Amino acid sequence: LERFFYRGHWCYVGLECEVPNPGDFKRTVVGERSVILVRDRGGDIRVVENRCAHRGVAFCRERHGNRKTFVCPYHQWNYTLKGDLQGVPFRRGVKGKGGFPADFDPKQHPLRKLKVECINGAVFASFDERTLPMKDYLGDELYKRLLRVFDGRELKVLGYQRQKIKSNW
Repeated sequence: LERFFYRGHWCYVGLECEVPNPGDFKRTVVGERSVILVRDRGGDIRVVENRCAHRGVAFCRERHGNRKTFVCPYHQWNYTLKGDLQGVPFRRGVKGKGGFPADFDPKQHPLRKLKVECINGAVFASFDERTLPMKDYLGDELYKRLLRVFDGRELKVLGYQRQKIKSNW
């Protein structure tokens, strides 16, 4: 899993047309890790890991939908569509008890953000920030083949088909 999905590789995660509007999201997987393809409020495509930065709980159960923010069901940590932590309940405690230290910085606790590259509507993501750009990663020949399929024509989702296959991989 580390070698093929989490280090030095790009993985296909979806199509831009699957998340046409700000707040639209699609949950999918890279290897065994749940990730969310989302269009943020500015219209940019983002991919974040579906694990709260606090206790690692998967915060999104729906396969797709539209949200203004992502909220973890465990302790209600609230994240922007970009994956930035924007709210923590009882951050200062209750009636002088509990809470986080005064130097707690929400900027230090975002969702894990994947590196994203969109090619003519196809969205690829990598857990490894050092992964080469797609064109360099694939090389000229494979990149040209990718552009034959994703040639810039408008993409449209016609439907989904899912299968469960018993296999050893």
